[in-house]
Amino acid sequence: MQNDSALLPVSTDPTERPDFVTALARGLSVIRAFGPDRSQMSLADIAKRVSLPRATVRRSLITLETLGYVESDGRRFAVTPKVLALGNSYLSSSPLPRTVQPMLERLAESSGEACWAAILDEDEVLLVAGAKKNRLLSAGLSVGSRMPAFCSALGRILLAGLPDAKLEAYFSKVALRNYTSRTVTDYGAVRRAVRDAKANGFAIADGELESGLCSLAVPVVNHKGQLIASLNAVAPSSRVRGNEMIDRFMPQLKAIADDLQPILH
Repeated sequence: MQNDSALLPVSTDPTERPDFVTALARGLSVIRAFGPDRSQMSLADIAKRVSLPRATVRRSLITLETLGYVESDGRRFAVTPKVLALGNSYLSSSPLPRTVQPMLERLAESSGEACWAAILDEDEVLLVAGAKKNRLLSAGLSVGSRMPAFCSALGRILLAGLPDAKLEAYFSKVALRNYTSRTVTDYGAVRRAVRDAKANGFAIADGELESGLCSLAVPVVNHKGQLIASLNAVAPSSRVRGNEMIDRFMPQLKAIADDLQPILH
């Protein structure tokens, strides 16, 4: 007699695997709930942010506070500097950040502009290295900062490297909102921009994420041709327009990407 359980569909959701630790996942989501505009939050704020019951969030916070990753004044919670150790584990162990950082510093020094290296983390761009000679350029950005993918040159390059199914999944859930008056929020136009980035090998975003700043980004691939990261240069739109960005920064960014290729896996 056939076992009825064999007829049941096998779940493809990795969170339903028997070895998936739900409590750990919830604790990490609580840490990630904090950000530049959410440096301190109440239990209710965090529960709403992560879409979990208050009792569940409370247990995560107690655990994180006991381990030293969170502190509280009795009403509001904030992460502690110990959280930096989590990000430093990646920065110190991955060859990309530590290798590209001095390259970006030299480019920033010679150009007087800002430049960054980024990876795609879920649906956002995560800056993993960078340098800026002019402190007024992208003043709020630093290593570890996140930005939307759809309206940034770095993000469009990274989206262009996704398999079709993952790209469709991204567009099915991302909300295209205005960051400036120049932000492109039409889904068809953004899709075309991603396709152009893939075909051309570079992407330009002029004032879409931050008014007055133009960004040129190129892909970084490993020795197998797989997209690993993206690199960009940023300059004031009033001083350097899109075509000028190509002439001025493309050769240098491509050279950095070529130097990185042999060491990336």
